[in-house]
Amino acid sequence: MRKKIARAWQALAIRNKIALFISGTLLIILLSCILDVLVIRFSMVDFSRILQVNSRNSNLVQNLEREIESFASFVRNPDTEKKAEMEDAIAQTRASVQNLPMDYLAAGPELYAKTWAIKNSHGVYETRRDGILRMGEEDPAYISSLYEVYDMQKYLLEYANDLMIGSMEAGNRTYHAKYFWMIGIPLVAIALILLDFLMVLELAGMMNHAITHPVLELADASRKIAANDFYIEDVKVDNQDELGELVAAFNKMKEAMGRYVQAQEENREAQEKLHEKEVERLEMERRLESAKVKIMMNQIDPHFLFNTLNVISGMADLEEADITEKMIRALSDLFRYNLKNDQPAVPLERELKVVEDYMYLQHMRFGARISYKVDCRVDAKAVLVPSFLFQPLVENSIIHGLSPKVEGGRILIRAWQRGNRLTITVADNGVGMDSAVRERLLAQLSEDGGEEGIGFSNVAKRVLAMYPDGAVDLFSRPGRGTVIRICMIRREA
Repeated sequence: MRKKIARAWQALAIRNKIALFISGTLLIILLSCILDVLVIRFSMVDFSRILQVNSRNSNLVQNLEREIESFASFVRNPDTEKKAEMEDAIAQTRASVQNLPMDYLAAGPELYAKTWAIKNSHGVYETRRDGILRMGEEDPAYISSLYEVYDMQKYLLEYANDLMIGSMEAGNRTYHAKYFWMIGIPLVAIALILLDFLMVLELAGMMNHAITHPVLELADASRKIAANDFYIEDVKVDNQDELGELVAAFNKMKEAMGRYVQAQEENREAQEKLHEKEVERLEMERRLESAKVKIMMNQIDPHFLFNTLNVISGMADLEEADITEKMIRALSDLFRYNLKNDQPAVPLERELKVVEDYMYLQHMRFGARISYKVDCRVDAKAVLVPSFLFQPLVENSIIHGLSPKVEGGRILIRAWQRGNRLTITVADNGVGMDSAVRERLLAQLSEDGGEEGIGFSNVAKRVLAMYPDGAVDLFSRPGRGTVIRICMIRREA
C-alpha cells in the first residue's frame, strides 16, 4: 500500500502535490483554530463576564456596609470628618448600584428581580436617609424615622448579599456546565495538532525524496560541470513530474556541452597533426584555440551557474521547499552583489539585504547557535553607506567571536542619526579580545594591511577615505564581546 501511494505521489504534478499538502494542512489548522476560538470565547468572554458580575455585586456589599457604618458613626457623633467619610461612602454605594447589570437574558428571572428590587429600593432609601440628615434631634419624628432608615439599610444589605451569593452560584453553574468543553476541546485540538504534525512529517519525507534529493543531485552535478567535468554520470531520479523533465533536460544539456568541448579538443588535435611542419604557426593557432576555449568557458560558467541556480530556485519555489529556495536565492544574491557591484556607496537598505542573505546562510550552517538582529532607526532607502560595509564585519564576528563559543551568541546591527551624523554599530557577545589585540587592530588602520582583522582594517580604511571627518572605533572585553562603531556624515541616496 505504501509503495502504491509513493508511486502515485511521484506521478502527481508539482501543482497537485502543493495543493494536496496545503489543503490537508489548512483543513486541520482551520479545525484547530475553531476549537481554540471556542475555548478562548469561554475563557475571555463568558468567564470574564462571570467575574465582572461577581465583582460588581461584591463591591455593592462592601460599599453598602461602609455606608451603613459611616452613617451610624455620623449620627452618633456628627462632625466634619465623619460627614466627609459618610458622603464618600454614599457616593461609592450609589455608583455601585448604578453599575449593577440589568440584562434579563444573562442574569435570569431571579437575579434580575433582586437587582431591580435593589435599584428601586435604593432610591426610596436615599430619600429617607437624606430626610433624616436634614432633621434635627429635637424633631419628634426623628427617632422613628432613624430606625426606619436602619431597617431599610438592613433590608438593602440582605438583598445585596443575596444577590452576590446568587450571582456566584449562577457563575459556578455556568462554569461547571462548560467545564467539559474547557477540558475536552483542548484535548481534541491537541489530537488534531498531533495528526497534523504526523501528516506534515510524512509529506515532508515524501517531498524530500521527490524534490530535495533531485535538487541536491542537480546541484552536485552543476558543481562538477562548473569544474569542466562533462563526463559525469547522468542524474537519475524517479520523478515523473516537471522536476523529472528538468532533470532529463539537464542531462541532455550536459551531454551536448560535453560533445561540444570534445569536438573542440579533437579539432585542435587534428589541426596540430595537419601543421606539424609549420611549428610557429601551429603554436600560434594552438594558443589561439586554447584562448578561445578558455574565453568560452569563462562566459559559460557564470552564465550557466546563475541560470542553474535560478532554475533550481524556481522549482523549489513551486514545490514550496522554502529553506532550499531561500539558501539558493541568498547565495545567488551574494554572488551577484560581489561580482557586479562596482559602486563606492550604496543605499543602506541594500547593504542590510546583503548581510541578511549572508546571515541566513550562516544560520543554516550554525543553526540556533547564532542569532541576528537589525535595529535601523533611519530611512534605509534614503541613506548611502560604503559598499561591502557589513558583511566583512559580520563575518569577523562569526569567525573570531561567536564560533569559538560552544553556545554561540548573537549579532546586533544598529543605525541611528543625530543631527547630520549617522552612527552604525556592529556588536556581538562573543569571546571578545584583550587590550593588546585591540590596540594592534587599531594600529593597522595606519598601515597597509595585516593578516589579523583584515576585514575590520579594510572596512575602516575605506570609511575613513570616503569620509575624512568620520570615525571608526573598536570596543571589546574578553568574555563579553566586541562592538565596532562607525560615525560619518549622512549622505542622501
